[in-house]
Amino acid sequence: MTMLTLNFLDQKTKKELQKALKTEEHAVTRERILIMLLRNEGKTYDEISGLLGCCKRQVWYWCNNGNPKEIESLRDKRKKGNHRKVTEEYIEKLTEIIIKEPEEFGYEFGRWTVARLSTHMEKETGILLGNTQLRNMLKKKRFVYIWAKYSLEDKKDEQKREEFRKKVEEYKKLLKEKPESIQIWFWDESGFSLRVIRRKHWTKKGKRKKVRGDRRKGRVNVMGGIRYTDKKRWVDLIPTGNSQNFKSVLLKFYKDIQREWIEQGNKKEDFEKNGPKIVIILDNASFRHWYRLARSYKRCNTRGSRNQANLE
Repeated sequence: MTMLTLNFLDQKTKKELQKALKTEEHAVTRERILIMLLRNEGKTYDEISGLLGCCKRQVWYWCNNGNPKEIESLRDKRKKGNHRKVTEEYIEKLTEIIIKEPEEFGYEFGRWTVARLSTHMEKETGILLGNTQLRNMLKKKRFVYIWAKYSLEDKKDEQKREEFRKKVEEYKKLLKEKPESIQIWFWDESGFSLRVIRRKHWTKKGKRKKVRGDRRKGRVNVMGGIRYTDKKRWVDLIPTGNSQNFKSVLLKFYKDIQREWIEQGNKKEDFEKNGPKIVIILDNASFRHWYRLARSYKRCNTRGSRNQANLE
């Protein structure tokens, strides 16, 4: 039987070990602290190994080699990792390079990948890191690899944009002077999938939280507008976004505006002559639908004129 050693820890050291037991992240270090505390209570090596589920030799080793007054002596030296090749200069250089375009360094590709960054950083610093090491380093520096947003600045015609702004301001001015004579609508088109969206949840490691979800295939497209004056919304569901559906939606929209005008005490036959002028400001997708529709009408008119000329 091993000889018991009661209360070999002073009160200050005991409190420090108890505090470290609550705050220590590593399970191995917590186990070694418990060995010290249990030994202080007079437990034998056999009893401690039975309580903690570790071997007796391990208990003996840390009771004889661990220094309870220095928590650092109970920690595993291996957790510090291997010798770090990366220097502060390397990290600074990396953060400078990653925000620049690869073309600035003479490369033909347009974006940085981890492999390309690793190769370039070796040229710059002489230090070669693996892809995983470099990726983890970028994560620590709060860099994420996501889709870039394409800029359309070079395609903008400032003169036409200014003309458009002036035209809209004229419509707004007319709307203030004669609100019954004009309506301004801002048009948009959107779509969403019917498939259940997967959500992330906080849960215990090794388990997955179950949420209700009815999986369906398909997609819903919505087209409509909002009126500038009273923010009235008009929306219609369409199977897909194309010029023909755009045309049918506009016809429905026209009929609803006409119905609203008649409900105000006006006659249906007077709508075309005395009804409000409807100005629709389209988004890019709807504008393309309108453009295709206009081209198809133009082709039909051209063919009709040719056929008439041939008949004559």
